Amino acid sequence: METLGHLAHGFSVAFTPVNLMWCLLGTTLGTAIGVLPGLGPALTIALLLPITYQVAPEASFILFAGIYYGAMYGGSTTSILLNTPGESATIVTALEGNRMARSGRGGAALATSAIGSFVAGTLGTLGVAFLAPVVVKFALSFGPAEYFSLMVLAFITVSAVLGSSSVRGLTSLFAGFVIGMIGVDLQTGQPRFTFGMSQLLDGVDVIVVAVGLFAVGETLYMASRRYAGKDEIVPLRGSLYMTAAEWARSWKAWLRGALLGFPIGALPAGGAEIPTFLSYAIEKKLSKHKEEFGTVGAIEGVAGPEAANNASAAGVLVPMLTLGLPTSATAAIMLSAFQSYGINPGPMLFMTQANLVWGLIASLFIANVILVILNLPLIGLWVRLLKIPAPQLYAGILVFATVGTYGISQSPTDLVILYLLGAAGFLMRRFDFPTAPVIIGMILGPLAETQFRRAMTISNGDWSVFYTHKLSLTLLTLAFIGLIGPHIWTYIERRRTRGPEHVPGDA
Repeated sequence: METLGHLAHGFSVAFTPVNLMWCLLGTTLGTAIGVLPGLGPALTIALLLPITYQVAPEASFILFAGIYYGAMYGGSTTSILLNTPGESATIVTALEGNRMARSGRGGAALATSAIGSFVAGTLGTLGVAFLAPVVVKFALSFGPAEYFSLMVLAFITVSAVLGSSSVRGLTSLFAGFVIGMIGVDLQTGQPRFTFGMSQLLDGVDVIVVAVGLFAVGETLYMASRRYAGKDEIVPLRGSLYMTAAEWARSWKAWLRGALLGFPIGALPAGGAEIPTFLSYAIEKKLSKHKEEFGTVGAIEGVAGPEAANNASAAGVLVPMLTLGLPTSATAAIMLSAFQSYGINPGPMLFMTQANLVWGLIASLFIANVILVILNLPLIGLWVRLLKIPAPQLYAGILVFATVGTYGISQSPTDLVILYLLGAAGFLMRRFDFPTAPVIIGMILGPLAETQFRRAMTISNGDWSVFYTHKLSLTLLTLAFIGLIGPHIWTYIERRRTRGPEHVPGDA
C-alpha cells in the first residue's frame, strides 16, 4: 500500500502539463533516434546533457527516460524493415522480423513488436515500482566496506558485459578512473593529474566526457564506415494488424520475454543482450511452427525478444536508482546527469528526492501509452527518417555537441577536451574498446576511493575489514568469480570440443 501511495504521488508530478510535454518530447525524439541506424539513446542523452543546467531535475529525467524507452521501440523498425539493428539488443529482432517483412508480413512484425514492448515495458515499470523499495531497505545495511566491494563487483561484471573481452573492458574502466581523478583531492587538497593547468583543478566535467565519447566519437566512427550505396528498405505491405492466430502466438511470448528480461536487466551484470538471445532460443524451442524460423519468419521470434529487450530496459533502472550502479551505456550517461545536479543515486535517493524518483517511475507508465499511440499509426513517418542523408545527419550532431558543450561554461578548454576525447572515442570504437566503462569508471571510481578510505579509517588501517564482514566477502568472491569464470569456462569448452588428443604412434 505504501508503494501505491508513492505511485499516486508520482502521477501527480508526472501529470503536470510541463512534465507531460517533456515526456511526449522524449518519447517522440527517442523513437526517431531509435529508427535511425547507428544512433541510440546513449548518444542522444549525452547530446542533451547540457540542458541539465537549465531545466528542473524532474523534467530532465522524464525527458531522458522517454528517450530511453522510445529508442527501444524505434529500434525494432530499423531491424525489421532495414535488417540493420540500431543496438546490439535488437540483433535478434532482425533475425525473424526482416524475414517476416520480406514475406509480406512486416505489418504484423511491427505490431507485435510495438504491443509486446508496451506489455513488457508496463510489467517492467511495475517491477521497478515494487522491487526498488525492497532493494533500498537491503542497501541501507551497507557500510563503507560493503559499498567498496559492491563497486568492485560492478566494475568487473559491467566491464566484462559491455566489452568484447574483460581485458578491453577493464582497460576502458581504468582510463575512466584516471579521468575521474583529475583535479584537487578533496581529502588532502593536493592537485592530481592537472599538469600545472589551472583549468583542470576542478576536474573534467562528466558531461564533456560523455558528449565527447558518445556523440563526437560515435559520429566520427559512423562517418568513417559510410560506404557507397544504400541498404534496401523493405516496403511495408498491408496494414498494421495481427490475425487472431498471430495474437495467440504472440501473447505468451510477450509474457515470457518480460519475465525473462526484467530480472536479468536488474542484475549488476545484466543488460539486454542476454535476455533477448535467451528469449529467442526459448521461443524457438517451444514454438509449434519451427519451420518458419530462419525461412519466412516466425512471429514468436519477434515478440519474445522485443518484450525481453524492453523489460530489461526497465530492469536497468533498479540498480541505477537504488545502488547508483549503471549496467548499460545509457544508464551510465543518466548517472552522469544525476551528478550534474549534485544528486547521488543510492538508497537515500528515495527519501531525499521522492518527487524525482516517483515522478520518473510514473512517467514511464505514461511513456508506454504514448509510444503505442506514436508507433502504430505513424510508422510511415518513421520509415521516411531513414532517407535523411548521412552527411547532414553527422554534421548536425557535431554542431549540436559543440554548441551544447560550449554553453556549459563558455570555456575553449572544454572544446579542446571534447574533441580530444572524441578522437579517443573514435579510436576505441575502431579497435573494439567499449566506451561505457570509461563513464562508469569516471563516476564510480572516485566514489569507490572515498568508500575505501572510509573503511580503512574506521578499521584503523586493518585490511581484514573487507573479508571479515560477510556481505563484503560475498561481493568480493562474486567479483573474483566474474573475473576468472569466463576464462575457465572458455578453457573447459575448448578442451571439450577438442576431444582427446591423438598420441603419435598409436594405431
